[in-house]
Amino acid sequence: MHLPFTPNHILLISACYPPSAALQTAGPEYRPNSQELSRLTYYATNRPGKAHKVGSELEKRVRVDSRKAQAGNIRARASLLITLYIFKTLATECRRDIALLSPSLIVSVNVTLSALQGDLEVAARAVSVFTAWTAYTDGHLIGADRDVTQNYMACLEGFARMGSIKLPDHEVQNRTRLVGIAALMAAVNSEALFHPSTHFKPQVSVIMHALLTTVLEVEVTTLEHEAVVMKEHPSSPYLDEFRTRPTIERRAASIHLHIDGDTGPSPSDVANASLRALSSLLGHSNGTQAASVMVAAFETFDDTGGWEKADHCRWFAAKAAEWTQYQYRFAIPSRLVESLAEGQDTPQPTFRHNTLAMMITTVFTSPTPLVNLSTSDIISNLIGLILRRVTINPDDPLLPALVACIASLGTHVYYADQIQDLAAELISRLVLVETNGIPGDGKTNRERGRVQAVRCLLAGLLGLIHAADTHETPKDGTQDNEATHAGTSATLPSVDPISRDVHLRPSRRTRVSPETWQDTLTLLCDTEYPIRADYSVALVSYLQNEIPKLGHYVGDDGVKRRPLEEGPSRQTDTMQAMVYGDSTTKLLNALHAYLYALATSSTLGLHSGSPGPTPERSFTSNVSGEKDGLASRDSPQSRDRRSATLTSRSRKTSVIMHVLQQAPSQLTLPVSVSATLSDYGNLLGVIQAVQEHIPVRGLLTGVPMLLALERAVESEGASSQHIFQAIKEVVLRAWITIGRVWQCPEVVEAAEKALSANPSTSQLPEIPRWQPGALDEPKEPIPVPPGSTDAVQLPDFNGADFVRLLATTSNVQETTGLDESSLLRRMLASWTAESAYREAVEGKSAYDTLRGDGLSPLIKVAPTLMNIDNMSLQSLARSTRGVGVTDLREALEGRSSVSNPNLANKAPSISTLDHPSTLAHGEQFHKLAPTRSRPQRSKLAGPGEVRDVLNKFGIGKQTGNSLLKSPFPTQKPQQRAAPVTPPYTA
Repeated sequence: MHLPFTPNHILLISACYPPSAALQTAGPEYRPNSQELSRLTYYATNRPGKAHKVGSELEKRVRVDSRKAQAGNIRARASLLITLYIFKTLATECRRDIALLSPSLIVSVNVTLSALQGDLEVAARAVSVFTAWTAYTDGHLIGADRDVTQNYMACLEGFARMGSIKLPDHEVQNRTRLVGIAALMAAVNSEALFHPSTHFKPQVSVIMHALLTTVLEVEVTTLEHEAVVMKEHPSSPYLDEFRTRPTIERRAASIHLHIDGDTGPSPSDVANASLRALSSLLGHSNGTQAASVMVAAFETFDDTGGWEKADHCRWFAAKAAEWTQYQYRFAIPSRLVESLAEGQDTPQPTFRHNTLAMMITTVFTSPTPLVNLSTSDIISNLIGLILRRVTINPDDPLLPALVACIASLGTHVYYADQIQDLAAELISRLVLVETNGIPGDGKTNRERGRVQAVRCLLAGLLGLIHAADTHETPKDGTQDNEATHAGTSATLPSVDPISRDVHLRPSRRTRVSPETWQDTLTLLCDTEYPIRADYSVALVSYLQNEIPKLGHYVGDDGVKRRPLEEGPSRQTDTMQAMVYGDSTTKLLNALHAYLYALATSSTLGLHSGSPGPTPERSFTSNVSGEKDGLASRDSPQSRDRRSATLTSRSRKTSVIMHVLQQAPSQLTLPVSVSATLSDYGNLLGVIQAVQEHIPVRGLLTGVPMLLALERAVESEGASSQHIFQAIKEVVLRAWITIGRVWQCPEVVEAAEKALSANPSTSQLPEIPRWQPGALDEPKEPIPVPPGSTDAVQLPDFNGADFVRLLATTSNVQETTGLDESSLLRRMLASWTAESAYREAVEGKSAYDTLRGDGLSPLIKVAPTLMNIDNMSLQSLARSTRGVGVTDLREALEGRSSVSNPNLANKAPSISTLDHPSTLAHGEQFHKLAPTRSRPQRSKLAGPGEVRDVLNKFGIGKQTGNSLLKSPFPTQKPQQRAAPVTPPYTA
């Protein structure tokens, strides 16, 4: 019975409840009177101002009933369930005014969870109320209203505890988790999560902890199965379109408890619910939000020990990239790399570091495309991390995983020059580490760190290039099982680069250019054998699969021939590139120079022989040592001037030239060579790769080097030395390879006969095997046996005879386009390592000159411009720019002939009083270089020069010599203005 003057809303609310005596029998539905509930919702809907009062009254009932139900009062529990049902109905019917009900509703849910979280039926009813509210709220109260925000976060934490609860009864545990995850799913698809940007991270941290707990507890195979099921049978399609639907059209999800007697929910069901929530969360997130989701996942792994479950973490990383929106996927690997870099100073790597590195590799090797990814930033961070870890510990166990990360960047090629750019970044850092080293605690540790850093970058470079080819989609639409499924693992597929049966699919990307790769050739002569061995592997792989092979193809009979290209001009251009040289020829010239130095030099490396000085000081000492050796040919002034203008690259070139100059033209006893027997095996492998894969250029650049090596071991009485025998074996086996490539059996037979003269001659060691994207253990060299050998020595042979046999071979003449005399002149030419390197580093080549690349752009268009009056080729050659206002100002000031040689009236004279070339090497390059001097003129110019400039502008009378035609018609003489008189001559 109600008291008089009871407010109407209280009367309406009270009428919804059954009589007190009937509350115990209201189950199992626990619903209010439907007719009275309709009156209440009609009242609240038509009187929005009363919604707050209705909510406050229901909140009071919830507080009282929760406290009594917690103490065991059955009627209070029944009344609480009915009150929560009324709240859900009001939230659904009063969706337009949901903000007025929000404070009371959120408080009621929080109070209920705090008091009766263990009562699954009450918790489920509270979740249904929360789900209805999340479906219709716009989220504006979160962050704006402190009380609502605090109660909302408390509700999320309560549901998260339910979603990750652990109970002895697994069936009850799974039921409770499903109820909690259902509430979290509602929060994930609500505007309350995404609207307040400042409260996104706190909410995600709470949600991710509950969702990932289940993910980490089931097997990866179960997760994969549930992901497939989720993809094939999406649940609640309205959730996917939730954020695009108007509020009036939305409907809240229904929360149902498990029915007693049925089979209880399994861990797979709970995992399925968690995965759906994760997928929805990432699918609705932008780039910044996706990064916050990953940070929350990392925090969960820290708290639960999830880093030790590397397979689960890798699977989650791959799915996170897949579930994130296409344009925001870049945030996943970027956040992974940033998190890995945050712990770069840790003395010892932890599970977190290793797992993060594997997650990065998994994301990059997955088939999921990653657009908008800054690969240059990624590789810069990874390179910096490698160098930092090497500085701390050269034998850091995290290094192989970091190398795999770099290699995996080549899996997806998003633009043509991507691999070229990444390789250039790697090579630039590689050269820097090679010359300057890395900081360390001691001299020995610094050198070990330098060796390990170079090896890591080399392995990453090789894996990067290999991955770019292996993962390329075939153009013909065929599927390769290894390449198709390679993205599901954290390792790159293996391939044997030494095998001649290797076949990598052609890629549409830009190949790493020879100019870029040429900077790495100095590693062939590094002081440390592990670097030389690893670089030999990388170099052979580059020659086999990466270097441009212009004009080469393999015929049906296995012979390398020219392709039949369209048009004779294309064939001519191809042959000029092969015979007269291009960037590949320059690379081969430098390569053969280094190979010769490796085979014959007593000291190797750009650093001093002792490990005492730091890399920087060693480099400087070499430079100064070279200058001291040339002191008699250079004055102190020229040395100081040249050292001030030398760049780092030219300094390195100077040091290299000094090393090559020291390479002996003939080995004499007692012989002292730094190369090991393994080095000669690697050297042979490189030579064979050149001759097999770049036969035309390899023949023209490699044969002179082989003849020079042959001459180097012609010393009398030294044929019994093991080093001489090793070099002879290298040369003979190289000739066998050349003979087989060019189908010249006479050369093969003669070389095999000379090689078989000593049956006990052992095979040289082969180039080491390698695994793409992996950092192997440092290779140990096989030293050259000391002293002399007692076995039958290899007989002397004449390489010139092999050259004559090749020159008469029709296959060689047809392919190169040269006759016998031209071939003999090219291959029997005098060769030194210094001259070969100079041809490799000089700015212009004969091929460039033939193509006309060194001429002025105006000369190229001369035939088109010849119809212009008095436009001679000589004037075109002198004119490299137009005439502007600056020329007129300088003419008025008398400085025109200084800044613009085209305006000078006298031909320049030749003067020898100038500085020597900064790239000078050798005695012939340290003479005074003739340069053109400017004619001396008076400070003030006469009217004629000014008039000449004005005529070039088209002002005044046209003489026909001007490069610029006046845009106005020539005026009649009587209409001309008075002659221009400079003001300073008036």
